[in-house]
Amino acid sequence: MTAERPVVLITGAAKRVGAQIARTLHDAGYDVALHYRHSRAEMDALIGELENGRRNSTFVLQAELADVEALGGIVEKCTSCFGRLDALVNNASAFFPTPVGEATAKQWDELFASNARAPFFLSQAAAPALQATRGCIVNIVDIYAERALAKHPIYTMAKAALASMTRSLARELAPEVRVNGVAPGAILWPDNGKTYTDQEELLARTPLARTGTPEEIAKAVLFLIRDATFTTGEILKVDGGRSLVL
Repeated sequence: MTAERPVVLITGAAKRVGAQIARTLHDAGYDVALHYRHSRAEMDALIGELENGRRNSTFVLQAELADVEALGGIVEKCTSCFGRLDALVNNASAFFPTPVGEATAKQWDELFASNARAPFFLSQAAAPALQATRGCIVNIVDIYAERALAKHPIYTMAKAALASMTRSLARELAPEVRVNGVAPGAILWPDNGKTYTDQEELLARTPLARTGTPEEIAKAVLFLIRDATFTTGEILKVDGGRSLVL
C-alpha cells in the first residue's frame, strides 16, 4: 500500500515508552512502522489496538538491531509497504549497570550496539527516504549523556555518543532532514526495579518532585516531528528539572 498520511518508523516500539510514542503519533494522524526485538505478544496487542482505531495504518518489523546488515532491510521494508518515510524515532535501548572492575567487552558491545551504532546506521539507511520527504529523525537520548551515572559508565558513554550523533547528523543532513533528540529523566523505573528508598531519594532531588510519564516523552517527540520545523541539532530535556541538580 502507499500511504497518503505521513509515516514514522519507531524502534523498540512494543512496550513502555516506545509503545506510547507509537500511540501518540498514530493518534496524531501518522501511519507507523513498528520495530520490536523479542516482545511479540506486546506488539500484537499494540497493533490490534492501533488497527482498531484506523485500518491499514501499521506495519510490524522484527529485527536484531545489533545486526548492522539488517538495518537497511528495515528501512526498505517500511518504504516498500508505505511508499514513503517521514520520520525515524531511534527509541530502542539497552540499559544495565557496568561497574568499573566488572564491565566486560560483551556488555560494551551490547550497550553501544543499541544506543549508538544501530541509531547511526539506521539513520544512514533512512536518510535518502527522509530527504525525499524533507523529514526528520528524533533520537531518545538521556540526561545522563551529559552527567555521570554511578555504576553505568558504558551506558552513559553510549548515550553521549548518541547525543553527539544527533548534532553531527543535524549538520550533515541539513537542510532536507532535521535531527533532534529527547533526553528523558526518571520516567519508568527499569525492568529490574529500584528499591523504594532509591526511588524516594531520586524524587526528592527532582524539582518537580515526581517521575515523568511515557505520555510526556511521546508529546515531546510529536512536537519535534510535527511542530519544531525550524529546530535541528537540539536535545530537549524532559526530566522535571532533574538535570539542574545533578
